Amino acid sequence: MGKLSFLVGLGAGYVLGAKAGRQRYEQIKDRANQAWGHPQVQDTVEKASEQVKAKAPQVAAAAGTAAQKAAGQAARVTPGVSSGPEAPNTADEDLPETIHRDEKGKLHAEPGGFGPGPGNLP
Repeated sequence: MGKLSFLVGLGAGYVLGAKAGRQRYEQIKDRANQAWGHPQVQDTVEKASEQVKAKAPQVAAAAGTAAQKAAGQAARVTPGVSSGPEAPNTADEDLPETIHRDEKGKLHAEPGGFGPGPGNLP
């Protein structure tokens, strides 16, 4: 009898708690929607959006400059690495035999050099 009354109490508590929780959730959601729709809030959102749009090109330029600077610093501290996108890397002694560079410095891999080979798959 003790287990049955415990389970009945647990079930009733769950149902009442879920109903009260849902009502509170709806109340919080309604208040949040009211606050978001308030004219002062929307005015502030519009101003912030305009500021972000106005500053976006400056931020993008600063990020690009910072990236180029970081690439240049990495090239100075990493032997054999150049900062340009097409710059050849002359420190290729650690590359596998199946990877080589073309005359422009781009890496290429021989397709047959990867995996266990034909017919050797489990």
